[in-house]
Amino acid sequence: MTMDGIIIVNKPKGWTSFDVVAKVRGLTGVRRVGHSGTLDPMATGVLPVFLGKATKSIQYFLNGDKGYNGEMVLGVKTDTGDADGKVIMTNDECRMTNEGIIEIFKKYTGEIRQTPPMYSAVKIKGKKLYELARQGIEVKREPRKVSIYELRVTHYEAPRIVFTALCSKGTYIRQLVADIGDDLGCGAHLAKLERYYAHPFHLSQAIGLETVVTLARAGILSSVVLSPEEILESANGR
Repeated sequence: MTMDGIIIVNKPKGWTSFDVVAKVRGLTGVRRVGHSGTLDPMATGVLPVFLGKATKSIQYFLNGDKGYNGEMVLGVKTDTGDADGKVIMTNDECRMTNEGIIEIFKKYTGEIRQTPPMYSAVKIKGKKLYELARQGIEVKREPRKVSIYELRVTHYEAPRIVFTALCSKGTYIRQLVADIGDDLGCGAHLAKLERYYAHPFHLSQAIGLETVVTLARAGILSSVVLSPEEILESANGR
């Protein structure tokens, strides 16, 4: 099957981004398949998958802004910062007001400096941080500038805060949640995460992996493959 273009996949929970790429490669027989923006296994949402000649255009989609819907749990910290990690601290005395939480959220809106988490693919001296973390090694990381354009509480019912965030490339939502939890004085971890936007793609364009499988087996997967050139022209024309 000759296929060049982009499939906007709604990544399922429990799959790595590499798992999705490998699945699409197996379904299509296309050798060159890649993606523009890793999602953690526990996260769902927009994962643009590039096939064939379209992989050459991945570089043009890496630096776009990202949008997330998330849920954080107060009073529980994990070693990874999310629900997949090992609990390292609990605080049963975590009582926050809506006003107090909103004030802390405001602190993290705008340009901030964020230290990459140990469980990340950032490289220091040629080693990925998560590889060191799995060995129990923690190293000093330099803070990086990121921009949080919007950070809003959409629902709060202790100990859970549901929120939405629109941010620049390179922002770690797990770390953002951990930092907010520390500022609130009780710790927190990321329980759920959905990427609803990865410029210029929106969740409304994404299709589930089961649908990808169904279309591929029916021989009509090309019907949902998008042209990177057309998408770039459209995005630049706005």
